[in-house]
Amino acid sequence: METIFIQSPIGVLELKGNAEGLVSVLFKDAKTVVISEIIPKELKDAVVQLQEYFEGKRKEFKLKLSPEGTDFQKRVWRQLQEIPFGKTTSYQQVANQLGDPKVIRAAASANGRNPISIIIPCHRVIGSDGSLTGYAGGLHRKKWLLEFESPSPQQTLF
Repeated sequence: METIFIQSPIGVLELKGNAEGLVSVLFKDAKTVVISEIIPKELKDAVVQLQEYFEGKRKEFKLKLSPEGTDFQKRVWRQLQEIPFGKTTSYQQVANQLGDPKVIRAAASANGRNPISIIIPCHRVIGSDGSLTGYAGGLHRKKWLLEFESPSPQQTLF
């Protein structure tokens, strides 16, 4: 398993991967993290595509993913990858798309355990009332990502 740390506009990201694919992309708040200078071949495509995403040049990721989780969690994470750039959905809609409206809590729990932030876009799932709900990377990052992907970003007037 290869592990690196890269800088992004919303903080340090820890990437882990192996020959099977990308295993995780997690936010790190630690001040002692050393940004990686050498990128192993297993993580090269992920780093390039994340850089393109943050530069506004990429709206879809085309990577081999290998997240660790239960079969149900993997179903939820595959469903999340269907949410288009610049769009949002609700936890209820995710449950409905999985074929069972009653699995809303389980779908929300799987969403919260997504190990591949940004690339599996769990940040695009919001409350049915349009509210921003929990995000493992922090609500400030979820808000930033949604505004970054918004087709008509809101401008703050001060």
